[in-house]
Amino acid sequence: MKRYVLFVIALCVTAVYLFPLYWMYITAFKSAGEMFHFPPTFWPQHPQSHLWRVFSDSGMGNFLWNSFVTACGTVAVTVLLGTGAAYALAFVQNRWTSLAIFTVLVLQALPSSLMVTPIFTAFKSLGLLDTPRFAVVLAQITKTLPFYIVLCRPSFVQVPREMRDAALVDGASPMRAFFSVILPLAVNGILVSAILVFLQSFGEYVYARSLILDDRYQTATVGLAAFVGATRVDWIGIMTYSAIFVTPILVVFMLLQRRIVAGLTAGALK
Repeated sequence: MKRYVLFVIALCVTAVYLFPLYWMYITAFKSAGEMFHFPPTFWPQHPQSHLWRVFSDSGMGNFLWNSFVTACGTVAVTVLLGTGAAYALAFVQNRWTSLAIFTVLVLQALPSSLMVTPIFTAFKSLGLLDTPRFAVVLAQITKTLPFYIVLCRPSFVQVPREMRDAALVDGASPMRAFFSVILPLAVNGILVSAILVFLQSFGEYVYARSLILDDRYQTATVGLAAFVGATRVDWIGIMTYSAIFVTPILVVFMLLQRRIVAGLTAGALK
């Protein structure tokens, strides 16, 4: 009986979370009149496809490409810098390790809206706003790097220290021991962390909106504002645009959900 009650509660909570997603998708196929009809319809009575109109008129293809390029750049730099940091925080034990972990957690807690003004001022002084994609990548790293380190560190923690020590005793250098012994055992956690960083960067709004001044380089999240005018809001366009934008993210998550869960729980039983 208890398991049945817990199942019902979990089902209700899931329905609450998924309903906005469901409503977005069905609204994308409604007419403007049906969208504001009362009582509301929970399935399009006369389905209409607005996908091509929204995709072509809004320039969404270019926006998605900009989001993809920015996300790939952010992932590359984050993984390159964060993997070594996560390894060091997992294997190096001294009085500074706890302070470093605390600092990483504090940086992760800082909201982008708080950091965007000093970042904008600094980048403008350095002339980085002339290269908007590079500027956004650097800005996003202030959030994604702590996030990646926190996620990736348990993957290194679960690697037995004895394996590293054995490699060093056999004559391997610390660098060789890292790449040949430790890194292959932590690769699953690294991949999962990189995927989550990509999804986070792909949907980032604050830095893209503030640092990119040329519409040619704007990301897909900012492109949504094109449907909001001074006197009119195209709700059908907003819902359709959102559906197109969210679908690839959902597909990636559904295909990799087991690997993501396994990576997030790495080190939990250590």
